[in-house]
Amino acid sequence: MLSQRFFYFCAMANNDDQFKKVISHAKEYGYIFGSSEIYDGLSAVYDYGQQGVELKKNIREYWWRSMVHMHQNIVGLDSAILMHPTTWKASGHVDAFNDPLIDNKDSKKRFRADVLIEDYAEKLQQKADKEIEKARKRFGDSFDEQQFITTNPRVVRYLEQKNEALTRMARSLENEDLQDIKKLIEELEIADPDTGSRNWTEVRQFNLMFGTKLGASADSAMDLYLRPETAQGIFVNFLNVQKSGRMKIPFGIAQTGKAFRNEIVARQFIFRMREFEQMEMQFFVRPGEEMKWYEYWKETRLNWHLSLGLGEENYRFHDHEKLAHYANAAADIEFNFPFGFKELEGIHSRTDFDLKAHEKYSGKKLQFFDPELNENYVPYVVETSIGLDRMFLAVLSNSLKDETLEDGSSRTVLSLPAILAPVKAAVLPLVKKDGLPEIAGEIIDRLKFDYNVVYDEKDAVGRRYRRQDAAGTPYCITVDHQTKEDGTVTVRHRDSMEQDRVSIESIDKILRNSIAYGDWLS
Repeated sequence: MLSQRFFYFCAMANNDDQFKKVISHAKEYGYIFGSSEIYDGLSAVYDYGQQGVELKKNIREYWWRSMVHMHQNIVGLDSAILMHPTTWKASGHVDAFNDPLIDNKDSKKRFRADVLIEDYAEKLQQKADKEIEKARKRFGDSFDEQQFITTNPRVVRYLEQKNEALTRMARSLENEDLQDIKKLIEELEIADPDTGSRNWTEVRQFNLMFGTKLGASADSAMDLYLRPETAQGIFVNFLNVQKSGRMKIPFGIAQTGKAFRNEIVARQFIFRMREFEQMEMQFFVRPGEEMKWYEYWKETRLNWHLSLGLGEENYRFHDHEKLAHYANAAADIEFNFPFGFKELEGIHSRTDFDLKAHEKYSGKKLQFFDPELNENYVPYVVETSIGLDRMFLAVLSNSLKDETLEDGSSRTVLSLPAILAPVKAAVLPLVKKDGLPEIAGEIIDRLKFDYNVVYDEKDAVGRRYRRQDAAGTPYCITVDHQTKEDGTVTVRHRDSMEQDRVSIESIDKILRNSIAYGDWLS
């Protein structure tokens, strides 16, 4: 037991160090700040800085183009944050939008009970993966991974323990047996990850919605909620979009926007926040065809993630043990964050629950007449839902690297995918005289209509290269005395640090080729 706990705390320390670097770098280079920081901030609420707002916008645009512009049967929507309160009664959020919470009596900290168990299961998976990797190195090309997984006693035990814990948790949550959830935590000897204490309270449910009021006076004000998800705005507009757009099944409605959840245990920087942004698409299909489209969207969405080049090994699917009340199938695309594999995007087969629930509570029919079948029906829905802030964190954390160069020096580089990078190029005059700043300004004037470019003249050019590397800028364009003679500049590539001498007229083509959507998304 001591060796297991030692391994756990060592792994936590290594991951924590990397995560702290990400958080520190995000602030130093203008990506993310604590909200209202001069007043000591607000827990689990963050502001996106001058670099962060650009990266966030570019991620949103990359998703929107792939989801809406590349599919003729998917259109966009921007629904209001405030909705009629009956919306949330119909959707089940008023009665069932809860998290199981547990407190540690010694540390006075509160945790999600299901997350504690999932983290325990993930550590078992990591132990199994470690054994598999050791065997792969030992046996080389002759290694049969599947046979090893099914026959090695340690791996079999780790995976059995993991599956037993997750299956029991799912069953207990489904039956609302919170006493068994606590019992499971105690049996697994799960400790407070910060202090090691196992002195737990009972598990209880907590509703996550933020309440507010609409009205001129307290007496007449209507009780409302800040929306906890963007999906319901799509469902209540199903007929509006279908009729005005003359949409035929199958078709989708996509939306990005803010959602709000009263996360009591919001932690891990921007991974879990109280105010966050979602990118969702609800795809309406014929009843009975939902599983075909469910598999289609699982594959399509994974390919979208892989297109950004963050490493195939950093993604995996996780099928839900416990299905939400509206779903008949659900899977997460998990990403390997600095704190382990966690949910990045969900793909859910929501059946016809949402539209039928809104039919019931509104008294309005939300059906589609299918001319091919010559019948009316309530469509089934397949949902893809990704957290924009989580995607931001995945890109940022994966891109931040410390490199040792051939000459023994080191550099910090933020190797963001060029298409997402906030600034595409920095224009640097070699010196602040001899007309070089003026030429640099002319180059910026040529490029600024199509690209976000910046001017940088402070410090030696080598320091400026390092600064732009750390900020994530893919290209540096250096104007020197030769530029005055032949109209050429030096273009330095962030990732390879290679330098090319090109004409000023060629810069546009270089930048355009690096961020062509057709090349990234094809």
